[in-house]
Amino acid sequence: MDNLVRRLLKASCALALGAAMAQPALAQSTRKQLKTANKFFDQENYRASIPYYEQVLAKEPNNAQALFRAGIAYMSFDKEKASDYIYKAQRLKPKVSKDVEYWLGRVDHLNYNFDEAITHFQAYNATLKKKTDTRKAELAQLIQHSKNAKVQFNSPKDIFVKNLGPTVNTQYSEHSPVISTDDKLLLFTSRGENVTGAGNANSKKGGNIASDGEYYEDIFETQRIDEDEWQKPRSLSGVLNGKGHDASTQLFDNDTKLLMYRQDENGDIFYSEKSGGDWAPPKKLNGNINSKAYEGDAYITPDGLTIYFSTGKYSEDGTLDLYYATRQPGGDWGQAKTLGNAINTKYDDDSPYLSRDGKTLYFSSRGHNTMGGYDIFKSQWDSVGRKWGRPENMGYPINTPDDDIYYRLSPDGSYAYLSSYRIGGYGEKDIYTINYIKNINIRGKVFSARDSSSVIPGVELVFSGTQADKTALSYRDVTKPETGDYGVSVLSGRTYQVAVSKDGQNITTVELAVPISTNDSTSITKNFYVPYVDTTSQSAYAFKKIYFDTDKYNLRPESISELDNIAKILKANPGLNVSVEGHCDSRNTDEYNMELGDNRSTAAYKYLLKKGVSDARLVTVSYGERRPAAPNDSPENMQLNRRVEFRVILKEGETAPTINPVSSSTGNMSTSSSVAPASSSTLTTTTAPLQPGKTKIKQADGTKIKTKVDENSDKVKVKAKGPQGEEAKTKTKNGTIDSKAKDANGEKTKVKTDND
Repeated sequence: MDNLVRRLLKASCALALGAAMAQPALAQSTRKQLKTANKFFDQENYRASIPYYEQVLAKEPNNAQALFRAGIAYMSFDKEKASDYIYKAQRLKPKVSKDVEYWLGRVDHLNYNFDEAITHFQAYNATLKKKTDTRKAELAQLIQHSKNAKVQFNSPKDIFVKNLGPTVNTQYSEHSPVISTDDKLLLFTSRGENVTGAGNANSKKGGNIASDGEYYEDIFETQRIDEDEWQKPRSLSGVLNGKGHDASTQLFDNDTKLLMYRQDENGDIFYSEKSGGDWAPPKKLNGNINSKAYEGDAYITPDGLTIYFSTGKYSEDGTLDLYYATRQPGGDWGQAKTLGNAINTKYDDDSPYLSRDGKTLYFSSRGHNTMGGYDIFKSQWDSVGRKWGRPENMGYPINTPDDDIYYRLSPDGSYAYLSSYRIGGYGEKDIYTINYIKNINIRGKVFSARDSSSVIPGVELVFSGTQADKTALSYRDVTKPETGDYGVSVLSGRTYQVAVSKDGQNITTVELAVPISTNDSTSITKNFYVPYVDTTSQSAYAFKKIYFDTDKYNLRPESISELDNIAKILKANPGLNVSVEGHCDSRNTDEYNMELGDNRSTAAYKYLLKKGVSDARLVTVSYGERRPAAPNDSPENMQLNRRVEFRVILKEGETAPTINPVSSSTGNMSTSSSVAPASSSTLTTTTAPLQPGKTKIKQADGTKIKTKVDENSDKVKVKAKGPQGEEAKTKTKNGTIDSKAKDANGEKTKVKTDND
């Protein structure tokens, strides 16, 4: 506890005793309870004082003095109740204490009311008349803490802080977590009711009670049951726990040795070796590490050659600084050296810990830009300058306005443990885990709500949310052409607004709460059922695609030939309407490709208009790069994506029409090169010659076509075989078309129509 707090507490207690003696009307029992409460309060035994203050308040709920001091006592155990009590005391008696503005500032700071805290600290500072009053410097620091805290709190990290739960944590203080290399054994320090000698406070020796009325610290261990559950802890009081405080610090040397703190000569660093299943009596580290001053925490590097530790030996006022020492050829620790002014401040710097690669130093400090109390900082090793870099506050919610200390990484470095006194805990300091929130994979389909089974391709889903610091997040995908599948990887642990649209038109917007994930492999399935019927994908027929050169939208010669055939098909089928859809590869930006896709669809559209197709029967759409036909990972695949597709448009509830084949100029039937069963992929047949006899043709894409026309030209057979193994056979006779097709995957299609 800092000097300012001690002086204020002492003055407050003296005023309280005087006030109690000055009230002759106060009942004898109440005065006795208040006197006992103040006695414990003066000894800084706040836990013991609270029941007596509560007994006074049960009889006199508006006793401002009891409320005020009980509120100060509660600051170590229940910050919110502390605020209620102190504020109520001030309302009942504005001058309940000459230091009331100070305590209002302290309790507001702990409860995240930083602007109010600053106002109270400034008001208290104005009451200090002497410029040389040392309290002014301390108040300046407290004001800066509130300013720092406000900045950190308003820029939170996406971090999941989780309490280890009531098996490990109690209403007392638990701290100094130490994890084994297999992440299954946890050693920690507790001042709970299960420590050695607890419950013997009335014995001649006073039990295991320290000067502040709390139990002495003992070391405990617990085994992991599963990810979130631990066995009941057992005390290691046999040889590890001494007469005073004992605390776990580090397991090292393949978990065969334990570095620990023991309250010896103001506090020193010891180590114990495991022999069989038991720990041997601890041994003190040498005089280069320990001194008559306080040494509190230490860390030994994995190679066993360097130790980092905190000590009050080298500071004038006993505040802690961080030092290191290296192991000498003889096997013991050498002379201590400071980590330097970049790390050490004029306030306490404690609890050093290094990442496994030795490049990151984690430590706790009351200096630097702390949010208040101890904060966790990290510093990167500068290999060029051979020094530690400027410490970085690890931010909220790792750090809080109160003490956050003993940061320890898990064996694989994927998460960390720390000890912290924060709102929502079980009492004093608790042990928590710190996990960075990771992405979660969301997969699913988009279905028509009409029948809950028809998938809708080409639907765009945009997931909009925010990071913890309110920075906008946006993820998108488009459902696949055939399956209606989509997939996104989004930052977990927040609610997203999911905008579902197609062809640039919003269908619906829904809210999706995504659970927290602390690993990158979590997946969930989310299907969307939307009020939409896809009228452009229900046709049993598909026109052949046309393709474009890179960054171009002018029509190739083969594209013009195909468009001529499409125009003939449309003229022969006046009830047929078509969507002309432009696509691109991924070489340019999404915005650029949307425009390029529009230019490509428009080029095909204008040509069809030129060939006499009514504009009322055509619509143009651009999908840019959003609907790739193949991955954009090769020149060949990119060519497949630079295309225009033609899809038959159906009205809601309408079935696929029978497509009338194109007649030749002499009126004889022939098969069309522009339309084929959808499952036959790109394999189509060509216009059959009218002259009797047989012909063989090999097209530029490798398709082989055999045609046979009988003598009267009323019977035509066409066989086609594509470069990917596709096959098609078509026979026309007396106005009837009989067609069979097999695509590259072996899927077969049959079509039989009557031309009458």
